[in-house]
Amino acid sequence: MPHPPSYSGARMRILDSIDDALIKESRQKQEFFWLDLSDPSKEQIEHLGALLGLHPLAVEDSVKFGQRAKLDTYGDTALLVLQGGVESEPEDENPHPLEEVHCHLSGDFIVTVHRNPYSELHDLREQFTRSNSPKTERYYVYKIVDVIVDSYFPMLADLDEQINDLEDAIVSGAGRRELEETFRLKRLLLRLRKAVVPMRDVFARQIEVITDLAGLEPDSHDYFRDIYDHLIRICDELDSYHEMVASCTDLYLSTVANKQGATSKQLAIIASIFLPLSFLTGFFGMNFSWEVGHVLVGPLAFFLLGLGTMVASACLMWWWFHHKGWTRADG
Repeated sequence: MPHPPSYSGARMRILDSIDDALIKESRQKQEFFWLDLSDPSKEQIEHLGALLGLHPLAVEDSVKFGQRAKLDTYGDTALLVLQGGVESEPEDENPHPLEEVHCHLSGDFIVTVHRNPYSELHDLREQFTRSNSPKTERYYVYKIVDVIVDSYFPMLADLDEQINDLEDAIVSGAGRRELEETFRLKRLLLRLRKAVVPMRDVFARQIEVITDLAGLEPDSHDYFRDIYDHLIRICDELDSYHEMVASCTDLYLSTVANKQGATSKQLAIIASIFLPLSFLTGFFGMNFSWEVGHVLVGPLAFFLLGLGTMVASACLMWWWFHHKGWTRADG
């Protein structure tokens, strides 16, 4: 029975700035390196493109940014564009922003370019620096892409908590604030899904392009299938959260309708109580002199026949509504 191929592995040189001498030395020695650039200028990207032989279209994309997730191949190099999640503080005006990361891949290097400092890649650089265990080049590529994809999981956990809090708030008393929060979560979920679905499609159809790049030391294809599994899980959770937020909208409308129904019921009870009072005042207004002359004489006629009958009728109506259970909020 044949044995699976073994891979020797190697340490990876890590750079956080464009150092022409180190880059040329690494390429001459065929040492795989990772260059992580945060907010480089147009001139720096163009200089890096000339230094590494990147395709002009790949350089142009990294200059302009604003790209959707994609994988473009240019001979022996490829450009992988990803959208990474960013954890935010509760007081941030734009919660959960996305960080666009451009990964220029080759058998000799991987270059990551992003506009803002990205903590996930910074932590990974430190992890690689502390590690003494050599890995294959394909593993290094996988790990860099993996931390970008996995950056969505803390956001999903936060979204789950926010949706649960929103449901509790709506049940306690739906108001304008809960409605605004519902629409905010809808817009956020839509933005996240627009970022994740294209990445899932890239890994579903084109991931073999990365594994087959010329010069990239081979290793297990399971690494990138693991990333694809993570993307499927993220998409499924986003879909389930979207359904939960949609149910929050229905719950909000139901709560508002119940409030309106309770208010209408209270107004109907008040109107019903005043209905016999209107009848009595109208009746006594036309016939009070006859009753005073034939039934009672003096102040008792006003208090007993006038006010007394109205109070008695109001109390009788209220007792009847209470007996039927119509005065309760859930009645």
